[in-house]
Amino acid sequence: MTAKDLPTPATLRKLLSYKPDTGLMTWKRRPLEMFRAARDCNSWNAKHAGRAAFTATNARGYRQGAIFGKLYYAHRVAYAIHHGEWPAKHIDHVNGGKVDNRIANLRDVTPSTNARNAAMWSNNTSGACGVEWVRCSGKWRARIGFHGKSVHLGYFENFEDAVAARKAFEAVNGFTDRHGRPALD
Repeated sequence: MTAKDLPTPATLRKLLSYKPDTGLMTWKRRPLEMFRAARDCNSWNAKHAGRAAFTATNARGYRQGAIFGKLYYAHRVAYAIHHGEWPAKHIDHVNGGKVDNRIANLRDVTPSTNARNAAMWSNNTSGACGVEWVRCSGKWRARIGFHGKSVHLGYFENFEDAVAARKAFEAVNGFTDRHGRPALD
């Protein structure tokens, strides 16, 4: 979606009330000039004004909602309302909670930085991010995604050494302490 297609932060502030300390949004009353008829205005305000907004959760676990018939992520809308501009890149939920849209939990980051704060994949079977048992070699393999590439960290006789290699790479390359832990949501 291009910037010209996005509602301005000023428009968002007319439509929504955002509480940065809780991350919750509610719909504001809309004036008559936003509607074609008074009946539509009264109906919309009776149904939505003062109620929670962006309460639907999509398949990936993020809150979303519609503004003028287009879907938006709650975390991006919250960022735009609070900062007065849409985020330039990705929004990272610092604590990993996909529905925690407190402004203190949202930061505009590059895709690479966002990936360094990612939770462990749901299909992980070893219990350690980036560590897997390779049956044909009879060893543990450690690897990590870094700058769009898969980096092989080695094969190890025991699980603990593979985990240590992975953690050492993370520490040197700016991964967060939360990276690779189970998701909060």
